[in-house]
Amino acid sequence: MLFGERNSDTDFYYRDELQAWQDDGLLTRLSLAFSRDQRQKVYVQDRMREHGAQLWSWLQDGAHFYVCGDASRMAKDVDRALRDVARQHGKLSEDDADAYVTSLGKQRRYVRDVY
Repeated sequence: MLFGERNSDTDFYYRDELQAWQDDGLLTRLSLAFSRDQRQKVYVQDRMREHGAQLWSWLQDGAHFYVCGDASRMAKDVDRALRDVARQHGKLSEDDADAYVTSLGKQRRYVRDVY
C-alpha cells in the first residue's frame, strides 16, 4: 500500500488501522510519502516509481489501485507515474501503457476519487 500526505504528525489518516494490518500480516507493504516532513519533498508518485517492479507485479496479479485527493496536480502526477511503471516494468509502448491504464479503469481496478 502507498499512502501520502503533507505531514505524518497531522495527516497520517488511519495510521492505527494501517499499522495494525501490517502487524497482523494483512498488509505486506506500507510505503509512506509525507511531502513536508523532510527538506526534499517525497510524493506518492516517487514511491510508485521507487517500487515500480513490485507495483507492476501486483497489478499483473489483479491488484486494484485507488487514488484519492487533489485532482489538479496529485492525481495527474500519480496517473503519469502509473503509466511510467507500465512502460518501464511492463515493457509497454506509450500507446500500450495508455491502453493498459484505461483498461484498468474499465475493469474498475483503477478508481479515482479526486476533487
